[in-house]
Amino acid sequence: MQQALLGGGCFWCVEAVFLQLKGVSKVVSGYAGGLTENPSYEDICRGDTQHAEVILIDFDETQIQYTQLLEVFFATHDPTTLNRQGNDIGTQYRSVIYYLNAEQQQQAVQIIDELKAQGINIVTELSPAPSFYPAEEYHQNFFARNPSQGYCNFAIPPKLLKLHSKFQSLLKSG
Repeated sequence: MQQALLGGGCFWCVEAVFLQLKGVSKVVSGYAGGLTENPSYEDICRGDTQHAEVILIDFDETQIQYTQLLEVFFATHDPTTLNRQGNDIGTQYRSVIYYLNAEQQQQAVQIIDELKAQGINIVTELSPAPSFYPAEEYHQNFFARNPSQGYCNFAIPPKLLKLHSKFQSLLKSG
């Protein structure tokens, strides 16, 4: 098993996307990249801890490659807007790839360079993985447990639609 640490705005949205991919065995919503140890959701929402909302993905590289995770990541959030995803504004919603080793760093640089060569202004932060702090339990698997919650109904379905239309071959069956 391998791990990936990504932030693409609200972790509820990103988690909902990555849980549908084959080879992904676990997704944990949490916080990374800030100054405070063991921050709370309230700390993060104030926007003064410098943490990003992120997900830690456990995946089987024999079923899905890290580069495929990055392709899904870039297609299902806006990597061109600094510190913002839709209506969510603040550094906690930044687009970020925290790499766990040199190979992940190299693969991320390659994909970012390819997107920039296509004329896409990528502002995604690329940094070594800092400490990861799991979010509170009520944030885990939030969309599946709260499908009628207003924010979920507004923000997540468009991301899932992109996932299903562009990455059908990467989806879990059943």
